[in-house]
Amino acid sequence: MTRAKNHPVTPDGRYFVVNGRLWRTSDPNLSEHAREAWTAKLMAARRQVGLALKSGDIVALKAARATVDAAKRALGERGPVWWTDGAPDLNRHMVTHTSYKRWYEELQPGQ
Repeated sequence: MTRAKNHPVTPDGRYFVVNGRLWRTSDPNLSEHAREAWTAKLMAARRQVGLALKSGDIVALKAARATVDAAKRALGERGPVWWTDGAPDLNRHMVTHTSYKRWYEELQPGQ
C-alpha cells in the first residue's frame, strides 16, 4: 500500500486519507522542479499565515491565505482536477461516503 507521509493513498493515487477524510494529492504530472518550487512557496505561505495570526495582522493574513491557495491550485490540490476521466472531485469527503469505502475498510482490520 502506498502512503503519503504515513497516510494511505487511494489505489488511483488521487487522494490520501487523514482521519477518514479524503484529501487530493498533488498532480503527478508536474515536473519535480515545479513540485519542489510550489511546495516551498506553500510552506513559506503557511508560515506567513501563522505569523499573521499571531500578530493579528488581517491584511497579511489575507495575503498569506491567498498565496496558500495559489500554491495549492498550482500543485493540483485545489481547483480543477488533474485527472481526465471525468471522475468527480471527492476532496474533503469522508472516505466511507465514497466509492473508496470498501478499499478503506479493507485497510482497517477488525473495524
